[in-house]
Amino acid sequence: MSKIIELIFDFVSPNAYLIWQPIKALAAKHDATILVTPTFLGGMHKLTGNAPPFVRDADVKGKNDYSMLEMNRFIQKHGLTKFKMNPKFPFNTITLQRMLVALAPDERGALVEALLPGIWEQGLDVTDAEALGKILQDGGFDAEALFAKTQDPAVKQGLMDNTDHAVERGAFGIPTMYVDGEMYFGKERLEQIDEQLSA
Repeated sequence: MSKIIELIFDFVSPNAYLIWQPIKALAAKHDATILVTPTFLGGMHKLTGNAPPFVRDADVKGKNDYSMLEMNRFIQKHGLTKFKMNPKFPFNTITLQRMLVALAPDERGALVEALLPGIWEQGLDVTDAEALGKILQDGGFDAEALFAKTQDPAVKQGLMDNTDHAVERGAFGIPTMYVDGEMYFGKERLEQIDEQLSA
């Protein structure tokens, strides 16, 4: 039976982009399956009292500068040099997250693949429905149907339930991963996940 890496995910996090290719490579190495669980990071922050690091650490001398240094080291190590901070960051991803919820679990990875480059390499304005729709269509999705599903009460509730459940399990930020019931937070935990999958 294939092992599962559950990825608690929201498109708004730059670290969600940065971990995607490395976690895919790790899953392939161990013949594991990535299960994308869409949550709403803004809701997670509200429920946990957390805040984006650049806001939370703004008054700590040197901390955000060091975080950028570590981010650039990670980018270089994993060859993610197309990454660019989205000019609209932080942006509201509730529509995108509902789209993920509306899809079957085995279809979510394809939507992640379709949207991450637009958001974190090409500076997509996620509130531009026309531009977003084009990327969805180019990725093989029925954009009109996906947009419609974001207004489905069951989909809206599903995203809220996912967010609540993630917090109940201990998650407080993105990316959070679960392997064999063990929680790992942050892109820097890839080595630990590798060890867990090897056990």
